Amino acid sequence: MPIGTGTIEALEILVHDSAIIFDCRFSLADSEEGKALYLEGHISGAHYLSLETDLSSPVLLHGGRHPLPDADEFVGLLATFGVGAETDVIAYDDSRFAYASRLWWMMKSLGFKPPMLLNGGYQAWLATGGEPETATQKPEPIVNPKTGYSFAGHCNIKGVLTAQKAGHAIVDSRETPRFQGLEEPIDPIAGCIPTAVNRPWQGVTDEAGKILDEDAQRQHWGELLVADPMIVYGGSGVTACVNLWSRAGLGRDDATLYVGSWSDWCSYM
Repeated sequence: MPIGTGTIEALEILVHDSAIIFDCRFSLADSEEGKALYLEGHISGAHYLSLETDLSSPVLLHGGRHPLPDADEFVGLLATFGVGAETDVIAYDDSRFAYASRLWWMMKSLGFKPPMLLNGGYQAWLATGGEPETATQKPEPIVNPKTGYSFAGHCNIKGVLTAQKAGHAIVDSRETPRFQGLEEPIDPIAGCIPTAVNRPWQGVTDEAGKILDEDAQRQHWGELLVADPMIVYGGSGVTACVNLWSRAGLGRDDATLYVGSWSDWCSYM
């Protein structure tokens, strides 16, 4: 499988020694945990990207818990690691693609070659005999990266309201109890966006974080695989990217991300 699409197996990393690797491990319960885990041990040569400080901008009144950063600033950040539009990139986490897929979506949205995601994440790499590295390597940055970038393929609450009126498909990627309003461990209000249907993001992988085969993923989507247009959301526009990544792998790279997701929607309630 060519680099730039889908997944990569742990053993294959060795033959892609020219790729730049990003460790995207993170915990919503402790924003410092991912970086601490990275410093304790990571894949050789990997650099760390934090969901909160690198893949998001500061939280405002509206926009959700993880707003997108300024596009040119993010491109500049990638450039400090030597990543340009055509650079081979591998990303991993230990959360069933929850955070690595956010990087995948952001890079794809910018028009960059999207990263390969490590199948099974960091634990799969350890299971193949990978030796954790604790040192951090100094990257070779790109000097004077291009500017004028913008993120494509996303919407705000106005886009969702328009889609509702038009009868377009709206997919909630959260766990079913949150979708049903039975529990809400993160955001201040429980519930879901009216007219939304539920496709929990964990339905893309098994419990070990390995991507399911094509038949299982098609079953995960069902009739929604052919729905167009479609808006996908989650709690804060992060785990929704797992669903977007799955759907793109099945040939439907045409869904829109509601970046603010439920955390933005309920800020208006």
